[in-house]
Amino acid sequence: MTSATTDPKASTRQRAIEAANAPAPVGPYSQAIAHGGWVFVSGQIPLDPASGEKVPGEIEIQTERVLDNLSAVLQEGGSSLDRVVRTTIYLTDLSLFPRVNAVYARYFASDPSPARATVGVSALPLGCAVEIDAIATVAD
Repeated sequence: MTSATTDPKASTRQRAIEAANAPAPVGPYSQAIAHGGWVFVSGQIPLDPASGEKVPGEIEIQTERVLDNLSAVLQEGGSSLDRVVRTTIYLTDLSLFPRVNAVYARYFASDPSPARATVGVSALPLGCAVEIDAIATVAD
């Protein structure tokens, strides 16, 4: 009986994720990093992937764009929204939380829902009102 040889460094290698169907980073960071069976997704803001411009409209439309961007990065990293274990939502106006939460609930409808924190912040990049980051497991 033979056993497969495994590279002990393989689990310590980091891989940058670059999803073409998500907006390019607006600074010196990766869209996500895959490492050791996990995908760590940088905060996504409501940018249209094609134009790189902030999407217009109400907070619901912006939150949908954020979650669509998050989903695209996760898919490129070999994961999905169903495999998210932790998110952080950043809002410039916490009175918008119920509206953001309603959209979030549609995207994360599986049980159990990811662990989550919501943080009120004074400002976000490019004048956005919402940003969401995530940690997920890689699909088997």
